Amino acid sequence: MFTYTARPARIVFGHGTLERVRDEVERLGRSRALVLASPDLAEPGDRVEKALGPLAVGRFDGAAMHTPVEVTEQALALLREAGADCVVAVGGGSTTGLAKALAVRTGVDQVILPTTYAGSEVTPVLGETADEVKTTRSSPEILPETVIYDVELSRELPVPIAVTSAVNALAHAVEALYSPDANPVVDGMALDAIGRLARGLRGLGEDTLEARTELLQGAWLAGTCLGAVGMGLHHKLCHTLGGSFGLPHAPTHTVVLPHVMAYNAAAAPDAMRRIAEALGATDAPTAVYDLIAEAGGPTSLRELGLAESDLDRAAGLATAAPYPNPAEPTRDGVARLLRRAWAGERPEPTGAPVLDRLTAQVVSTFAGTPDPRLRALLRDLVPRLHAFAIDNDLTQEEWQHGIDFLTRTGQICDATRQEFVLLSDTLGLSSVVDVLTNSRTPDTTPSAVLGPFYVDGPPELEQGADIAAGMPGTPLWVDVQITDTNDTPVAEAVVDVWQSNEDGFYDVQLPELDGPVLRGRLRTDRDGRLRFWSILPSAYPIPSDGPVGAMLAATERHPYRAPHLHFMIAAEGCRRLITQLFVAGGKYLDSDAVFGVKDDLIVNFEPRTGPTPDGRAVDGEWRRLDFTFQIARR
Repeated sequence: MFTYTARPARIVFGHGTLERVRDEVERLGRSRALVLASPDLAEPGDRVEKALGPLAVGRFDGAAMHTPVEVTEQALALLREAGADCVVAVGGGSTTGLAKALAVRTGVDQVILPTTYAGSEVTPVLGETADEVKTTRSSPEILPETVIYDVELSRELPVPIAVTSAVNALAHAVEALYSPDANPVVDGMALDAIGRLARGLRGLGEDTLEARTELLQGAWLAGTCLGAVGMGLHHKLCHTLGGSFGLPHAPTHTVVLPHVMAYNAAAAPDAMRRIAEALGATDAPTAVYDLIAEAGGPTSLRELGLAESDLDRAAGLATAAPYPNPAEPTRDGVARLLRRAWAGERPEPTGAPVLDRLTAQVVSTFAGTPDPRLRALLRDLVPRLHAFAIDNDLTQEEWQHGIDFLTRTGQICDATRQEFVLLSDTLGLSSVVDVLTNSRTPDTTPSAVLGPFYVDGPPELEQGADIAAGMPGTPLWVDVQITDTNDTPVAEAVVDVWQSNEDGFYDVQLPELDGPVLRGRLRTDRDGRLRFWSILPSAYPIPSDGPVGAMLAATERHPYRAPHLHFMIAAEGCRRLITQLFVAGGKYLDSDAVFGVKDDLIVNFEPRTGPTPDGRAVDGEWRRLDFTFQIARR
């Protein structure tokens, strides 16, 4: 069962509708209008006064926040002096509140032209401040007769003020959903309002006309909700903080809303679920907090000027005569709420208990996994994945984007390109696994990532061969030795080597090449020695034409790797070593795209001229690399 009372009001919505203000006043049968504005809205006030023409018989520009009674008395004297039979208010909640205060005292009609998203223009509620205490009342005569929504007026609202004003409206819709007077009609308007306000707030970055239209329509709907049902703890707190501590109205609503939602979440789970769905999120309080933070709105009462010493008094005032609320407003509970709001803390996600059960259910399905290592990995992986989604309020759209990203990553892989390895490399996961692996054999040469360009089964080459096969570049003579951790040479070790060319490309990236180059498989001699010719490796960009490249571009990271030469060393009775040697003095040593550089692997590729070790004729400079690799016995 529910009860719904439709409030009589006329709404004029559109672009340029300010010009219709005279028609609307005459439609009410009125001919003497007092124009209400505020000191910062002189220009819109002038436009309204001009549009009214001879119907404007007076002007009051002193509207103030929280509708102080003394300001109302000043305006009332002017209204009586001018003989006005209606008021036309242009502005936000302050001018609307003044219009209502005059109407409830005199019975004059009201025409409101909102410049903000406060929404109070469509409510029969008036909040007034006297002796630093704000009180509210509701009655039919408080409701304005006509509201003219002109998107162009609200579009002049600076973005920071638009954000807090829109969240103020959002609070009306949120509290309507868990009001004792809630009903299907108001619920539908509230959810529509939440969706529009969220879209508008997200669109304020580009500040489009569409975003402003969404915000204004959402504000109208949200205000209508507030006018149809009662208010709860959120509005009581904001009235207390504004009336008794002088905090700005809309920014206070903005800071407090997520914390009141978190306070009420357990007592109003269905409302929170529907709010979350309207926001495209899984948890309503944190989604609202994040929406505010991303839009650049205030998130702490401290930044609004509230002293920490005032928190207990504020809690006492707010709970002395509480409004109806899903969760009982206890003094201690509200004090904790205010303390978190004062500090600007993000609310804890409220959906965790239900999701914990889901996570536990999934984990339990792995209990019968025969392989104990697989069982352990899966039982650890699922809670971490779920926690990532919960902690970040992962949306359906974001989840789908991630799925599409992984799909594209797989689709671009082939026999010569491993995009998944590249993804692991650029996220640092490959290096994490590498460090873990190498830490089990701390006396060996440090390992390094495999990289995406390794090809199994490279051509077998003899000692002294030139793996560059005549490709241009600075000649490089490599003379390395493989020993165990006791410095004993390892004979017949199989060593795969590969590297980029002078331009930073691997052979698999150059389809015009006939066969593999700059890679090969060689074997150490009885002294564990290995000698071959190559060219000096160059810095190069990892492939950026796929999903990984898109990720780097989106995060404004460069794709370059420091110049290096790859080695994979395997020998009977020894642990395999995968590593790289980096050119000392090369580029990107401190910002390698795959986080593969280790200090112990930065070595001199020593410049030389003249005779070479094997008598090869080289004109000009050539380089020499000498290094000893130590590998672990099993």
